[in-house]
Amino acid sequence: MTTTLGITIGAIIGLVALSAFFSGSETALTATSKARMHEMQRRGNRRASIVQRLIDMPERLLGAILLGNNLVNILASALATSLFLELFGASGVVYATLIMTALVLVFGEVMPKTYAIIHPDRFSLFVGPTIRVLVAVLAPIVMGVQFIVKNVMKLFGVDISKATNILSAHDELRGAIDLHHREGTVVKRDRDMLGGILDLRELELSDVMVHRTKMHMIDSALSPAEIIADVLKSGHTRVPIWTNDPDNITGILHAKDLLASLQANKGDASKIDIADTTSTPWFVPDTTPVVDQLNAFLRRKAHFAIVIDEYGEVMGLVTLEDILEEIVGEIADEHDTDVAGVKREASGAFVVDGTTPIRDLNRQYDWDLPDEEATTIAGLVIHEAQIIPDKNQAFTFHGFRFEVLGRRHNQLTSVKITPLPSRARSF
Repeated sequence: MTTTLGITIGAIIGLVALSAFFSGSETALTATSKARMHEMQRRGNRRASIVQRLIDMPERLLGAILLGNNLVNILASALATSLFLELFGASGVVYATLIMTALVLVFGEVMPKTYAIIHPDRFSLFVGPTIRVLVAVLAPIVMGVQFIVKNVMKLFGVDISKATNILSAHDELRGAIDLHHREGTVVKRDRDMLGGILDLRELELSDVMVHRTKMHMIDSALSPAEIIADVLKSGHTRVPIWTNDPDNITGILHAKDLLASLQANKGDASKIDIADTTSTPWFVPDTTPVVDQLNAFLRRKAHFAIVIDEYGEVMGLVTLEDILEEIVGEIADEHDTDVAGVKREASGAFVVDGTTPIRDLNRQYDWDLPDEEATTIAGLVIHEAQIIPDKNQAFTFHGFRFEVLGRRHNQLTSVKITPLPSRARSF
C-alpha cells in the first residue's frame, strides 16, 4: 500500500512537472523574438535554427504542445482522484479537485509561464530540441485534430485557411518601435529615425518638397555679376534659373560651376556665359514615392530635382538632403540660417508659420496631428474648418486649439497652437 501510494504521488508530481514544461514552452515559443532567433541562426546557433523552424509552423507547434499538456493534466487529475477516493472515500473527489487545481495552476501554469515570458529566448532555446521531437511524434494526431477543427468551423462560416496577418511587416515594426519608446528602451531620436525610414514608403514628394513659394530662383536676364551676388546671398549650392517666366525653369546653376567659370575668366564676371554654366533641370512628378526618388537620386548620382504636377506646373523642388532629413531630422551647416517657423511662448502655446510642415511639428514635439489630408499647418486648419478662416478665428480639434493670427489673401500666414490641458501636461 505504502509503495503504491509513493509511486502514485511521484507520478502526479512528475506529470505536474511535465505540465509546467508544456505550459512554459507554449508561452516561450509564442513570445520569443523571431528577429533575434534569425540573427542567432545566422551566427550558427543550432538550437536557434530549431526554434526558428518550430515558430514557422505555429499550428503544428501549438497543437502538439496543447495535446501533450492536456494529456498530462488529465492523467494527473485521474491519478489524484483515484488516490483520494481510496484514502477518503467519496469526499476524495472534492479534495482531488481542490488540490490538483492549486498544483496545476501554481506549478503547472502560472510559475512556468511567468518565467517563460521573462526569459522567452532562453527558455525557447532550452526546450527547442525536445519540442521538435514531440511535434514530429504527435504530427499525425495533430493533423487529424486540425482537420476536424477546420471543418467544424466551416460549418459556422469561418474559413481559417484564408486567415492572414492584418498587420504588414512595416506596421509590426512601427508598433514595436513605438512600444519600446513608451517603455523607455528606445529614445525619441532613435524612434524618429527608425520611424522616418519606415515612413518613406508612405510619403510622396509633395509631402517633403520645398514649396514653390519658398523656392529661391534667379532670372536668367540678370547680368552675371548680379547672378553671382544673388547666388552668394541665397546661401544655396544649387539654384534654379528661369527665363521669361518663373514657371519656365531652363537650368540649374551650381555654385561650384559658377566659381570655376569665374576663375577661368580671371575674375571677370562679365565674360561668364550663364547658359553654358547651368545644367539641364530634372523634372519629377509630385506623386513620386519618396523612396523611389531616393533610389533615383542614388542611381543618377544627383542631388536636386524640380517637382511638377500633372499639368506640368512647377510645384517645388526636392533635394537628397530633404529626403535624408525625413530620417535623421534637420541637417544644418555653417551656412544655414535660422528660419522663423516655430516660436514657443511662456504660456505653453506655439506661434507657427502657416507653411510649417505638420510632420516637422509631430517629430519635434511628439505630437500626433494627422497629415494624410494636409501637409502644412495652414492646410490642416483649412481642411478641418472647411473654410478659409479669417484672422482671430479659433478652432479646437485633435487635442489642440488653433487660432489664426495672420492671413494674406487666401493664405494663412501665422497660427497659434495651444495644447489643451489634457495634452499640455505632457510638455
